Amino acid sequence: MKPAAKDTDAYISEFPEDIQEKLQVIRNTIRQAAPEAEECINYGIPTFKIHGNLVHFAAYKTHFGFYPGASGIAEFKKELESYNTAKGTVQFPLDKPLPLELISDIVIFRLDENLRNAKSEKRKK
Repeated sequence: MKPAAKDTDAYISEFPEDIQEKLQVIRNTIRQAAPEAEECINYGIPTFKIHGNLVHFAAYKTHFGFYPGASGIAEFKKELESYNTAKGTVQFPLDKPLPLELISDIVIFRLDENLRNAKSEKRKK
């Protein structure tokens, strides 16, 4: 088993050029929607964090995995009907156009959710 990438650039560089390009597009879409979020590797895949995990993304043999958590999937259930989903995961096929506007909308939803939760936690203290 190969060691996990140390950062997002290293992760992306492990893939063929066409997949690298699409991973960069996903990364840039997330970055534009949540410019304050910190990039790191969590669970061995690229992650954006702000007041906790925001979203993760990854590439696999037949799809890109996008991980906005259960709330992100639930909130956009109708828009995600044409994709394979699970509790906190959606799969975007490698051979189809990426739904960049939808990815952005989900990231903005998750950002608002994390910021609300952070404010709520501050009030409790």
